[in-house]
Amino acid sequence: MKLEIQLDRENGVPLTEQIVSGVTAWIRSRAAHPGSKLPSIRQFAADFGVSRFPVIEAYDRLVSLGYVDSRHGSGFYVADRQPAASRCQGTSDPRRAEDESGHLLQQFNYPGETLKLGNGSIPESWRDMDAIAQAIRHVSRTDPASMVDYATPLGNLTLREHLQSRIGQLGIQADTSQILITNGASQAFDLLMRYMLKAGDTIFVEDPGYYNLYGLLKLHGVNLVGIARTRNGPDLDVMQAQLKLHRPKLLFINTVFHNPTGTTVAPQVAFRLLQLAREHGFSIIEDDIYADFQTELTDRLATLDQLEHVIYVAGLSKTLSSSLRIGCVVASHAIIKDLVDIKMLTSIGGSRFAEAVAVSLLERGAYRKYLERLRRRMRDALGSTIQTLENAGWEIFEKPVGGKFVWARVPHVADAQRLVECGVPLGVTVVPGCYFRPNMEVSPWIRIHAAFSNDPRAQAFFHAAAALPADA
Repeated sequence: MKLEIQLDRENGVPLTEQIVSGVTAWIRSRAAHPGSKLPSIRQFAADFGVSRFPVIEAYDRLVSLGYVDSRHGSGFYVADRQPAASRCQGTSDPRRAEDESGHLLQQFNYPGETLKLGNGSIPESWRDMDAIAQAIRHVSRTDPASMVDYATPLGNLTLREHLQSRIGQLGIQADTSQILITNGASQAFDLLMRYMLKAGDTIFVEDPGYYNLYGLLKLHGVNLVGIARTRNGPDLDVMQAQLKLHRPKLLFINTVFHNPTGTTVAPQVAFRLLQLAREHGFSIIEDDIYADFQTELTDRLATLDQLEHVIYVAGLSKTLSSSLRIGCVVASHAIIKDLVDIKMLTSIGGSRFAEAVAVSLLERGAYRKYLERLRRRMRDALGSTIQTLENAGWEIFEKPVGGKFVWARVPHVADAQRLVECGVPLGVTVVPGCYFRPNMEVSPWIRIHAAFSNDPRAQAFFHAAAALPADA
């Protein structure tokens, strides 16, 4: 049976990507029956006039994705059982680790040559690499012990004083003993889950929301109830209806520049959320990891509640450096005391070196200057992205006033998996909206990182996706 795919060496898309997308489409078209043998690596390379190396990599990935079986000594065959057309409709959760080769999230499954339009990180070229390098050299000279020792259980005192000052500007009153430094917000969430939850508990989460949080919650064996995220925050009508059916232990909420919609909770919604927490006896974990993107400060839930029912999570990783991994939990003394014990048991301590580097950047004013530049660049990028999408015929959930993300869809496409497939031959990786839903329900939306949207590949993708035929 002839393998019919097209390879184009002039379009800039890596040959590995073209082979994977071409063979995948060929299999899905039912041109090949389960058990059909694929050309050998050598034969494929000869037939299409390419090197064997991209063929080897493509075949390995097709095996990992479940489209192809590898039979030792025999060759490669179309798998007997194919993955669902949309990975979001399967029973497995691709946000959970699938194998040791790192197939954790779709955005990490592709080589570096692709444009990761759904990526969550600031581009390296936008970072203040010189300031970070200078801070590293400074700490290496002045505090060499930090390169080999653990941090104190609560974390660097000077860093906690800086964070105390920063949250004080938001109106959150806490002393340094109420601030616990963590290895990014992810460790903060994990510590809180270990402390507050047990298997079988019910948790309210936003729909859509932070995908890594959902995978982490499921590892803890809790039940997730999604509360629809509107342009003003969680849908209060949905929440009140769910409160009649469930007794949640916690509500997880991302209040400012929400991931993925880019929206911020309105004051009236914030007040009502706190009322519901008091009436129904649940706590709120407020994720404010994008706080430093905001130029005009707004009240947080923790500002209004002063840490009575709210536990506040923030950090520097989303702006300063993903590698330095600086997060924090701000809560009552009793909660922080117990979290310190759990942190000691699970990780002994944090990175004294990373914490010292962060202090150096804060004390020297480098971080403040970097933030000013970053905010301007992101604001310009958001405006450009919104205009480009609207001109191409996309629908935007809400025009964000800051942060990094635009939540958008093509109006006539019901499943964002079609957008994922549209991006592959163009060298663009996007994450389907189902990844951002608690139970992987199908979604037409995708998250777009505005910093990457001016890339020619992104521009081509926006127009190609808008030109897709309407769903039948």
